[in-house]
Amino acid sequence: MKLFRTIMALAATAAIFSGCAARGAAATAPTETADEAVNLYTDRHYDSDDAIYAAFTEATGIKVNIVKGKSDELIERLKTEGEDTEADLFITADAGRLYRAQEAGLLQTTESRVLESNIPDNLREPDGYWFGLTKRARVIVYARDRVDESELSTYEDLTDQKWKGRILVRGADSVYNQTLIASFIELEGADKAKEWAEGIVANLARDPKGGDRDQAKAIAAGEGDIAIMNTYYLGLMLTSADPEERKVAEGLGVFFPDQEGNGTHINISGGGVIKGAKNAENAVKLLEFLSGEKAQSSYAQTNFEFPVLEGAESSEFLLSLGEFREQELSLSSLGAANAEAVRILTEAGWK
Repeated sequence: MKLFRTIMALAATAAIFSGCAARGAAATAPTETADEAVNLYTDRHYDSDDAIYAAFTEATGIKVNIVKGKSDELIERLKTEGEDTEADLFITADAGRLYRAQEAGLLQTTESRVLESNIPDNLREPDGYWFGLTKRARVIVYARDRVDESELSTYEDLTDQKWKGRILVRGADSVYNQTLIASFIELEGADKAKEWAEGIVANLARDPKGGDRDQAKAIAAGEGDIAIMNTYYLGLMLTSADPEERKVAEGLGVFFPDQEGNGTHINISGGGVIKGAKNAENAVKLLEFLSGEKAQSSYAQTNFEFPVLEGAESSEFLLSLGEFREQELSLSSLGAANAEAVRILTEAGWK
């Protein structure tokens, strides 16, 4: 309960910051006094992001005009708009989607000493097409009253017979699962990746459906005992206005797999400058701001994502999870393996 009260206090502080920033500079509407702008297409739907953009406007005088939508829809829109697009910057969740935008010829390369200094090599595209801005760890979440943590070890162990009828996970259309499979392809090869996917399908408690929060709720309802989830969803549930969501999250434990091996799988939210952007310089300035300490700390404290900037202030929730070993794979290579990952999920019968 002490952790819960601390998290709630942090969330309240973030809400105050958000309100003040929103009053200081509008993030979504043009202002007559601003001489410069950057037009952002994003699938991130968090109020905390809007507060960060408002803080950027206050610091630079550059207003941020935001178009929100689902990632694949925004990518298709950018394809349709072509050279006539007004977009300057694309921000989305998952390396696979960033790779799709890159492969579609929608992004341009960016050179920035700030971004290269703030963001580790494996979390950005080698030629500068896109840059990771936050990290998400894909972990094992379990029912504290039915699972002993000593039973948990690796992702591979989830295919063991002892987990039959106990695993919950999102569907094959989840880009998070696709990128997780891509990490298996990179580490163990396609055959081992398919073997793992088939093993998970054999041990499912139900057909995959819903988002990560739905998997947590299904554990609480007794439909399964463990789920594959992103950590930040638990932080959001612990601070939810819905008391039932808070109750669900309080009954769950978090386990970081493969700590004696390859490490826990991580993914990112990230962004890239649109090819032919009319405000490319401003887009780079916004990316640099988002990789800086103020924005990185806000991501961690209000949305419970791990910062990419070393030394950025974290949240009580993230600190409570403890340190863990991450996979050291290049997320660019995981994006490139996305198509093969989708094929494997389909052949494995992962619905």
